[in-house]
Amino acid sequence: MQSIISISNLTKTYEGGFLALKDINLDIHKGEIFGLLGPNGAGKTTLINIICGITTPSQGQVAVNGHDIIEDAIKSRAIIGLVPQELTTDAFESVWDTVTFTRGLYGKAPNPKHIEMVLKDLSLWDKKDAKIMTLSGGMKRRVLIAKALSHEPEILFLDEPTAGVDVELRKDMWAVVQNLRASGVTIILTTHYIEEAEEMADRIGVINNGEIILVEEKTKLMQKLGTKQMVLELQKVLKSIPASLKAYKLELSPDGKHLTYTYDTRGKRTGITALLNALNKAKIKFNDVNTTQSSLEDIFVNLVKKKS
Repeated sequence: MQSIISISNLTKTYEGGFLALKDINLDIHKGEIFGLLGPNGAGKTTLINIICGITTPSQGQVAVNGHDIIEDAIKSRAIIGLVPQELTTDAFESVWDTVTFTRGLYGKAPNPKHIEMVLKDLSLWDKKDAKIMTLSGGMKRRVLIAKALSHEPEILFLDEPTAGVDVELRKDMWAVVQNLRASGVTIILTTHYIEEAEEMADRIGVINNGEIILVEEKTKLMQKLGTKQMVLELQKVLKSIPASLKAYKLELSPDGKHLTYTYDTRGKRTGITALLNALNKAKIKFNDVNTTQSSLEDIFVNLVKKKS
């Protein structure tokens, strides 16, 4: 697939010797939603700031749609929209004025119809004449997104965009994100709401201690690293797990009414058939069976633990 962002051997060391990023190599595909996950201090924001031209790298190269971020800074920055974590807005300006002004900063000709469309998509149209200082935190977050979209960028960075935003506003924002992706905009998302990345992203990158520890298509990641649990609802209360079943590493619920069997989805054999036979021999009967799969959050936590 065509890469719209190419990062090669990127390192960032701050004054005092703190190594924020170490030898990052990453390609982001045109038109995808890329979820960048990592704990606080992992390097997510530093990486975004370097790509957007806010922070200078110590070494390495970054190209945005073929433009080097250092040598062609103006061209590369012109096709990027950034929604930062911080609610930094022009408090005394109206919503309309600040979004329109931001478009002008990128050398774009006035386009009231585009600004109107953006504000309506983000449910800000009825607030277009309101001063930003009068808006709620969630509405200010929407204004930041509107500003980032004002110049019709090809790439949109969303750095924790729904932090502090209520559920309803979050859903509206993700509808806008899906529409943007459908129109060809590439979206890079960082979030603490891992369920959002699980629902929205095409690929997932995990960063920890300044290093990319994994990049994978979301579905393949779930298949490779996910586990499933089979929960058996027992007909009779079980006081303890018989010795004949110890090999299956079953978990017995505190009330003795459920047995949980965890198995690796990567394995050629799940062991379920053998388990059911063993349960039959042990004269343990059940009324119902339910299965659940590990979430992206489970996978993420396990990855970070392994690499820490």
